[in-house]
Amino acid sequence: MAETMKLDGARQLDFDRESVEQAYDRWAPIYDLVFGGVFSKGRDAAIKATNTIGGRVLEVGVGTGISLPLYSPKVRIFGTDISEAMLKKAKQRVAEARLKNIEGLAVMDAEKLEFPDNSFDVVMAQYVVTAVPNPEAALDEFARVVRPGGELIILTRVSADAGMRRFIERQLQPVVTRLGFRTAEFSWSRYTRWLVGAKGMELVERRLIPPLGHFSLVRFRKVEIAAAA
Repeated sequence: MAETMKLDGARQLDFDRESVEQAYDRWAPIYDLVFGGVFSKGRDAAIKATNTIGGRVLEVGVGTGISLPLYSPKVRIFGTDISEAMLKKAKQRVAEARLKNIEGLAVMDAEKLEFPDNSFDVVMAQYVVTAVPNPEAALDEFARVVRPGGELIILTRVSADAGMRRFIERQLQPVVTRLGFRTAEFSWSRYTRWLVGAKGMELVERRLIPPLGHFSLVRFRKVEIAAAA
Protein backbone atom coordinates (compact mmCIF):
# COMPACT_ATOMS: atom_id res chain seq x y z
CA MET A 1 0.00 0.00 0.00
CA ALA A 2 1.36 3.39 -0.96
CA GLU A 3 2.70 5.51 1.86
CA THR A 4 0.65 8.59 2.60
CA MET A 5 2.40 11.73 1.35
CA LYS A 6 2.76 14.81 3.56
CA LEU A 7 2.79 18.48 2.78
CA ASP A 8 6.32 19.61 1.89
CA GLY A 9 7.94 20.80 5.10
CA ALA A 10 4.58 21.32 6.80
CA ARG A 11 2.73 19.60 9.56
CA GLN A 12 -0.12 17.32 8.53
CA LEU A 13 -3.51 18.87 9.06
CA ASP A 14 -6.10 17.39 11.36
CA PHE A 15 -8.21 15.55 8.80
CA ASP A 16 -9.63 12.36 10.28
CA ARG A 17 -12.62 10.20 9.40
CA GLU A 18 -14.84 11.61 12.15
CA SER A 19 -14.31 15.22 11.10
CA VAL A 20 -15.02 14.38 7.45
CA GLU A 21 -18.17 12.47 8.38
CA GLN A 22 -19.44 15.35 10.49
CA ALA A 23 -18.67 17.87 7.77
CA TYR A 24 -20.66 15.96 5.15
CA ASP A 25 -23.54 15.33 7.54
CA ARG A 26 -23.76 19.12 7.81
CA TRP A 27 -23.61 19.53 4.03
CA ALA A 28 -26.38 16.97 3.36
CA PRO A 29 -29.42 19.31 3.55
CA ILE A 30 -27.95 21.87 1.13
CA TYR A 31 -25.42 19.88 -0.91
CA ASP A 32 -27.48 19.69 -4.11
CA LEU A 33 -28.34 23.37 -3.95
CA VAL A 34 -24.75 24.49 -3.40
CA PHE A 35 -22.86 22.04 -5.61
CA GLY A 36 -25.43 20.63 -8.03
CA GLY A 37 -24.89 23.25 -10.71
CA VAL A 38 -21.24 24.03 -9.97
CA PHE A 39 -20.11 20.46 -10.54
CA SER A 40 -22.60 19.51 -13.27
CA LYS A 41 -20.10 19.50 -16.17
CA GLY A 42 -17.67 17.29 -14.30
CA ARG A 43 -20.46 14.99 -13.19
CA ASP A 44 -21.75 14.64 -16.76
CA ALA A 45 -18.25 13.85 -18.06
CA ALA A 46 -17.65 11.20 -15.39
CA ILE A 47 -21.03 9.55 -15.98
CA LYS A 48 -20.53 9.53 -19.75
CA ALA A 49 -17.15 7.81 -19.35
CA THR A 50 -18.66 5.31 -16.92
CA ASN A 51 -21.64 4.52 -19.15
CA THR A 52 -19.30 3.90 -22.09
CA ILE A 53 -17.58 1.11 -20.14
CA GLY A 54 -20.78 -0.19 -18.54
CA GLY A 55 -21.14 -3.27 -16.38
CA ARG A 56 -21.03 -3.14 -12.60
CA VAL A 57 -20.11 0.22 -11.09
CA LEU A 58 -19.06 1.26 -7.60
CA GLU A 59 -19.62 4.94 -6.90
CA VAL A 60 -17.56 5.89 -3.86
CA GLY A 61 -18.82 9.05 -2.19
CA VAL A 62 -22.24 8.76 -3.79
CA GLY A 63 -23.47 11.51 -1.44
CA THR A 64 -27.09 12.50 -1.99
CA GLY A 65 -27.27 10.31 -5.09
CA ILE A 66 -27.32 13.28 -7.45
CA SER A 67 -25.53 11.22 -10.12
CA LEU A 68 -27.70 8.11 -9.89
CA PRO A 69 -30.45 9.09 -12.37
CA LEU A 70 -27.79 9.94 -14.97
CA TYR A 71 -26.42 6.42 -15.33
CA SER A 72 -27.54 4.21 -18.18
CA PRO A 73 -30.27 1.79 -17.03
CA LYS A 74 -28.00 -1.00 -18.29
CA VAL A 75 -25.36 -0.11 -15.68
CA ARG A 76 -25.59 -1.73 -12.25
CA ILE A 77 -24.55 0.56 -9.41
CA PHE A 78 -23.54 0.17 -5.79
CA GLY A 79 -23.07 3.45 -3.93
CA THR A 80 -21.11 4.07 -0.75
CA ASP A 81 -20.60 7.13 1.42
CA ILE A 82 -19.21 7.91 4.85
CA SER A 83 -22.21 10.10 5.72
CA GLU A 84 -25.46 8.49 6.84
CA ALA A 85 -27.27 11.80 6.31
CA MET A 86 -26.10 11.93 2.69
CA LEU A 87 -27.15 8.33 2.07
CA LYS A 88 -30.60 8.98 3.51
CA LYS A 89 -31.17 11.55 0.77
CA ALA A 90 -29.72 9.15 -1.83
CA LYS A 91 -32.17 6.45 -0.79
CA GLN A 92 -35.04 8.90 -1.08
CA ARG A 93 -33.88 9.84 -4.58
CA VAL A 94 -33.72 6.19 -5.65
CA ALA A 95 -37.23 5.56 -4.36
CA GLU A 96 -38.74 8.69 -5.88
CA ALA A 97 -37.08 8.13 -9.28
CA ARG A 98 -37.87 4.39 -9.14
CA LEU A 99 -34.34 3.53 -10.17
CA LYS A 100 -34.11 -0.21 -10.81
CA ASN A 101 -30.37 -0.49 -11.46
CA ILE A 102 -29.16 0.38 -7.95
CA GLU A 103 -27.79 -2.74 -6.26
CA GLY A 104 -27.37 -1.07 -2.90
CA LEU A 105 -26.34 1.98 -0.87
CA ALA A 106 -24.22 1.60 2.24
CA VAL A 107 -22.14 3.54 4.73
CA MET A 108 -18.55 2.59 4.05
CA ASP A 109 -15.04 3.96 4.51
CA ALA A 110 -13.36 4.66 1.15
CA GLU A 111 -10.10 3.41 2.64
CA LYS A 112 -11.63 0.07 3.73
CA LEU A 113 -14.07 -1.04 1.06
CA GLU A 114 -16.05 -4.12 2.03
CA PHE A 115 -15.89 -5.88 -1.34
CA PRO A 116 -13.79 -8.74 -2.70
CA ASP A 117 -10.96 -8.07 -5.14
CA ASN A 118 -11.94 -7.48 -8.79
CA SER A 119 -15.63 -6.87 -8.00
CA PHE A 120 -16.41 -3.97 -10.36
CA ASP A 121 -15.95 -2.91 -13.98
CA VAL A 122 -15.69 0.72 -12.90
CA VAL A 123 -14.93 2.49 -9.65
CA MET A 124 -16.11 6.08 -9.90
CA ALA A 125 -15.31 8.73 -7.28
CA GLN A 126 -16.34 12.37 -7.62
CA TYR A 127 -14.45 14.88 -5.45
CA VAL A 128 -13.64 12.12 -2.95
CA VAL A 129 -9.87 11.64 -3.06
CA THR A 130 -9.21 15.10 -1.63
CA ALA A 131 -11.74 14.53 1.15
CA VAL A 132 -10.39 11.38 2.80
CA PRO A 133 -7.73 11.23 5.53
CA ASN A 134 -5.39 8.87 3.61
CA PRO A 135 -5.87 9.41 -0.13
CA GLU A 136 -3.32 6.84 -1.31
CA ALA A 137 -5.04 4.19 0.82
CA ALA A 138 -8.34 5.03 -0.87
CA LEU A 139 -6.77 4.86 -4.34
CA ASP A 140 -5.25 1.49 -3.43
CA GLU A 141 -8.70 0.23 -2.43
CA PHE A 142 -10.25 1.50 -5.67
CA ALA A 143 -7.56 -0.36 -7.61
CA ARG A 144 -8.08 -3.52 -5.56
CA VAL A 145 -11.83 -3.84 -6.16
CA VAL A 146 -11.81 -2.97 -9.89
CA ARG A 147 -11.38 -5.92 -12.25
CA PRO A 148 -8.45 -6.26 -14.67
CA GLY A 149 -9.35 -4.22 -17.74
CA GLY A 150 -11.67 -2.02 -15.67
CA GLU A 151 -11.17 1.64 -14.84
CA LEU A 152 -10.98 4.09 -11.97
CA ILE A 153 -12.80 7.25 -13.06
CA ILE A 154 -12.01 10.11 -10.71
CA LEU A 155 -13.12 13.72 -10.58
CA THR A 156 -10.60 15.52 -8.46
CA ARG A 157 -9.22 18.86 -7.38
CA VAL A 158 -5.68 19.32 -8.65
CA SER A 159 -3.70 22.00 -6.82
CA ALA A 160 -0.71 23.99 -7.99
CA ASP A 161 2.84 22.69 -7.53
CA ALA A 162 4.27 26.19 -7.04
CA GLY A 163 3.67 29.91 -7.40
CA MET A 164 1.05 32.30 -6.08
CA ARG A 165 -1.84 29.86 -6.50
CA ARG A 166 0.07 27.34 -4.36
CA PHE A 167 0.60 30.01 -1.68
CA ILE A 168 -3.10 30.99 -1.65
CA GLU A 169 -4.24 27.36 -1.49
CA ARG A 170 -2.03 26.70 1.52
CA GLN A 171 -3.35 29.80 3.30
CA LEU A 172 -6.93 28.67 2.72
CA GLN A 173 -6.35 25.09 3.85
CA PRO A 174 -7.19 25.51 7.58
CA VAL A 175 -10.55 27.04 6.63
CA VAL A 176 -11.62 24.50 4.02
CA THR A 177 -10.49 21.56 6.17
CA ARG A 178 -13.38 22.36 8.52
CA LEU A 179 -15.69 22.10 5.51
CA GLY A 180 -14.39 18.63 4.64
CA PHE A 181 -12.14 19.66 1.75
CA ARG A 182 -8.45 20.13 0.96
CA THR A 183 -6.92 22.74 -1.34
CA ALA A 184 -3.15 22.51 -1.07
CA GLU A 185 -2.14 18.85 -0.90
CA PHE A 186 -3.07 17.58 -4.33
CA SER A 187 -0.76 18.68 -7.08
CA TRP A 188 -0.62 16.35 -10.08
CA SER A 189 2.78 15.09 -8.93
CA ARG A 190 1.08 13.40 -6.00
CA TYR A 191 -1.09 11.32 -8.33
CA THR A 192 1.87 10.40 -10.50
CA ARG A 193 3.81 9.24 -7.43
CA TRP A 194 0.90 7.00 -6.47
CA LEU A 195 0.74 5.62 -10.00
CA VAL A 196 4.44 4.72 -9.95
CA GLY A 197 3.90 2.65 -6.80
CA ALA A 198 0.58 1.12 -7.84
CA LYS A 199 1.06 -2.29 -9.42
CA GLY A 200 -0.84 -2.93 -12.62
CA MET A 201 -2.35 0.55 -13.07
CA GLU A 202 -1.89 2.89 -16.04
CA LEU A 203 -3.06 6.41 -16.83
CA VAL A 204 -5.66 6.56 -19.62
CA GLU A 205 -6.70 10.20 -19.54
CA ARG A 206 -6.42 13.44 -17.65
CA ARG A 207 -8.78 16.18 -18.80
CA LEU A 208 -9.38 19.63 -17.29
CA ILE A 209 -12.96 20.19 -16.16
CA PRO A 210 -14.77 23.46 -15.34
CA PRO A 211 -15.13 25.47 -13.17
CA LEU A 212 -11.90 27.44 -13.53
CA GLY A 213 -9.79 24.49 -14.64
CA HIS A 214 -8.92 23.55 -11.06
CA PHE A 215 -10.55 20.13 -11.45
CA SER A 216 -9.67 17.16 -13.63
CA LEU A 217 -11.32 14.02 -14.90
CA VAL A 218 -8.72 11.29 -14.43
CA ARG A 219 -9.00 7.73 -15.70
CA PHE A 220 -6.75 4.88 -14.61
CA ARG A 221 -7.00 1.37 -16.08
CA LYS A 222 -6.13 -1.85 -14.31
CA VAL A 223 -3.87 -3.73 -16.68
CA GLU A 224 -4.93 -7.23 -17.69
CA ILE A 225 -2.14 -9.69 -17.03
CA ALA A 226 -1.83 -12.35 -19.67
CA ALA A 227 -2.09 -15.93 -18.42
CA ALA A 228 1.12 -17.94 -18.44
CA ALA A 229 1.51 -20.23 -21.46
